[in-house]
Amino acid sequence: MTGQPDYEVIVVGAGFGGLGAGIALRDAGIEDFLIIERAGDIGGTWRDNTYPDVAVDLPSFTYQFSFEKNPDWSRVFPKGSEVKAYIDHCAEKYGLWQFIRLNTEMTARTWDEDNHLWRISLREGELTCRYVITALGAFIDPRTPDIPGLDDFAGKVLRTAAWDHRHDLAGERVAVIGTGSTAVQLIPKVAKVARRLTVFQRRAIWVFAKPDLRIPPAVRTLFRRLPFIQSVVRGITAAVVELLLVGVIVSGKPGSFVAKRAERAIRGYLRTQVRDPELRRKLTPDYGFGCKRPSVSNTYYRTFTRDHVELVTEGIERITPTGVRTRDGREHEVDTLILATGFRLANDPENYRKVPVRGRDGFDLADFFATQQVQAYEGVSIPRLPNSFFIFGPFSWTGSSWHVMVETQAHHAIRVITEARRRGATAAEVTQEANDRFFAFAHRRASRSLLFSNDCGSANTYYIDHHGDFSLLRPTTALQAWWSSRRFSLDDYRYRDLPAAAPNGKAVGEWDRPTTKSP
Repeated sequence: MTGQPDYEVIVVGAGFGGLGAGIALRDAGIEDFLIIERAGDIGGTWRDNTYPDVAVDLPSFTYQFSFEKNPDWSRVFPKGSEVKAYIDHCAEKYGLWQFIRLNTEMTARTWDEDNHLWRISLREGELTCRYVITALGAFIDPRTPDIPGLDDFAGKVLRTAAWDHRHDLAGERVAVIGTGSTAVQLIPKVAKVARRLTVFQRRAIWVFAKPDLRIPPAVRTLFRRLPFIQSVVRGITAAVVELLLVGVIVSGKPGSFVAKRAERAIRGYLRTQVRDPELRRKLTPDYGFGCKRPSVSNTYYRTFTRDHVELVTEGIERITPTGVRTRDGREHEVDTLILATGFRLANDPENYRKVPVRGRDGFDLADFFATQQVQAYEGVSIPRLPNSFFIFGPFSWTGSSWHVMVETQAHHAIRVITEARRRGATAAEVTQEANDRFFAFAHRRASRSLLFSNDCGSANTYYIDHHGDFSLLRPTTALQAWWSSRRFSLDDYRYRDLPAAAPNGKAVGEWDRPTTKSP
């Protein structure tokens, strides 16, 4: 056993979160780090999801790092391949490839209290580090629906997060299970080639018209020559998105006025796309706007008016070898079955049953998330998990931009690491008092969310966690989160030294209380 780890920092995941953390570490002068990625390439969501017409459902102006704005987006809502190219560009420009190890899957991590380091168990071997930054993203693994008979299906099964491009849907009878944001994108494309398309819907989704305009070359040239103009556009679009996601959903009853107007606008849009009143009824959610994440499309609603496309709202009884049987006894014959049934969220305890995280004094993260309300100080740190930081933790996502959250969370983590370095400390852990204070603040504001006052009972929304709390989004503006990441008191953490590292000879376990305020 030795107190000297293999790396000072290990970042888990090489999507936007992990790459953003790596860039922030280099910017802070911390070069002794490793980014581990279980797959064979970087990119996370944008590496795995290559289904037909995959695209960003937020404006491109907001979907990028503030320090690396792309003037060359081709359209307002760029396709997945364009986003993946942006990810590769960031890794190359900021020199991250030398810090990335692909095909390296973590199977467990355990805090070594005697040496103040994390032991990262891998499929093959072990790595040690002083600090861990977990950057797994919001959606971890695809969720397989619990439908009897799925394993008995004799046709082709396609999963949206592992699309088989060798399989040709042309002329086939295709079924899609699910009508979330992913399905909204792929259903119109599948309908163009399938002989028959059957969509099984459990719950309808609110869908806005999509202003998916091409960005003219002249505008891109303007962004390159005058970057501040792109910054202004980015700020305006982020404010609009935040108004809908935070101003409406988080604000509760005050947001209901805007929510009702949004519902009215979408209902009007639906009427322009679908004349059949019964079909419109099926496509209209029975829950209020804001209960679930809405989507955008110019073709989704209209697709269901085509003669060879059918929307089925009867519940599925089982999958048969040749198709899908619904509860009304009808058999829908299918050649290819597409599962668009969502993902397991990052704060689901099952993620940490699969990959255990064990901290100080017997702390188990899976048990904590299963038995306690989901929480983390500023969405970053949890007591009894020393030297451990989350890019996407409870109450962390500000809603306006994933990249704003990544930058905010990474800044928080690096301030703590830098302070521990300054002190010569080998362990930094958020205090219980600080965690409880932030949780009380976040939970109080989240409890006033529109989700608890807008007829959301039937939505089955992933905004609400397994304890019935609204812990996915941070119930503040992105500006408040940014400010907090720079101004939280370092007194909210405690710092300890290993005996060999402690210049004053403190014993292991004695807390080194901060004596200075945050810079």
